[in-house]
Amino acid sequence: MTALEELTAVARDVVNPHVENWRRQGKKVVGFFCSYVPEEILYAGGILPYRVRPTKCQPATHLADTYLSHLNCTFVRSCLQFAYEGKYEFLDGFVFTDSCDHIRRLYDVMRATGPFPFMRIIGVPHKSGDEATAYYRGEIAGFRKEVEQHFGVEITEAKLKDAIDLYNETRDLLKRLYALRQEKAPPLTGAETLNVMIAATSMPREQYNGLLSRLLGELSARKGISNYRARLMISGGGGCDDSTPFEMMEDIGGLIVTDTLCFGSRYFMQPTVRGGDLLMSLARSYIDRPSCGRMADKVTERAEFMKTLIHEARVDGVIYQRMRYCDLWGGQLFYLRKVLKESNMPLLDIEREYHWGDVGQVRTRTQAFLEMIEERKNGN
Repeated sequence: MTALEELTAVARDVVNPHVENWRRQGKKVVGFFCSYVPEEILYAGGILPYRVRPTKCQPATHLADTYLSHLNCTFVRSCLQFAYEGKYEFLDGFVFTDSCDHIRRLYDVMRATGPFPFMRIIGVPHKSGDEATAYYRGEIAGFRKEVEQHFGVEITEAKLKDAIDLYNETRDLLKRLYALRQEKAPPLTGAETLNVMIAATSMPREQYNGLLSRLLGELSARKGISNYRARLMISGGGGCDDSTPFEMMEDIGGLIVTDTLCFGSRYFMQPTVRGGDLLMSLARSYIDRPSCGRMADKVTERAEFMKTLIHEARVDGVIYQRMRYCDLWGGQLFYLRKVLKESNMPLLDIEREYHWGDVGQVRTRTQAFLEMIEERKNGN
């Protein structure tokens, strides 16, 4: 089996063989809901961080709908449905952030309707800067203590340093992978890349880095993709952890060459520069990374980050996908529309449910988008 096949298999289901093997060794697995959760702290305690996702969920969320409104996004409703169905029983705890009101309500409901295992919410500031970083440092310091107390582990400075270095190795490898996507004939598709990124949050880090190194070697001998109609960027909000729509977009001639997703470039762009205070180093890394829509003071910075990636990857058009009822990414879209229009960059906005709903409708809209891009290229 190739490295790409192994990584894709990890992303295919909620539980994978790597998680099962980890648990057979008597080790703990803790689920987290947001890319602002410092995975390094859990890993330094010998705990596997696992990004929670309701893979292969059904549109019906009858159990979750008892507690969550239909105005809550279908990602959180699907996660709660899975929790009530026992599909997260392999997890020894959950870690949330106040990333948005929907996730915050999910935490409240799960805490009130348990019993669930260890549960912790980390406060993340909505602004950057020194005060925000110091506040977040205090939050993750408290998180570290609670993990130690609940699981009976010791997260030493040496263990934390090793975990930071291991995660920085991942970031370096992923930067190399994304550099390959900028080539005229990239050796892998956007759908394949998304599965590689999902695997990063679903298996032990040493094994993942080993597979990622193997993958880079395999791609050096792989024939590049040149028969595409347009080079696309995927941008927008969370819940983008299903490669099926990406495969559809690429089946009809688009090639996804970059992204600004939390299951994508935002996950690895900011390394942790170690200083004397390791928790402050972590805090600075997470607060200063390319931000999501929750960071109120970085609207312009997010647009500039997108424009930089558009230039580097020679993007022909942007597909902006956002969850229905997501105010954060819906608000960001107003500004991005203006910026992309000024840059003469085509934009397709897709409002969706977590499970993408009618993929056929998305296919039709993407087909029309590709045709528009081709007409622009031909000067029509």
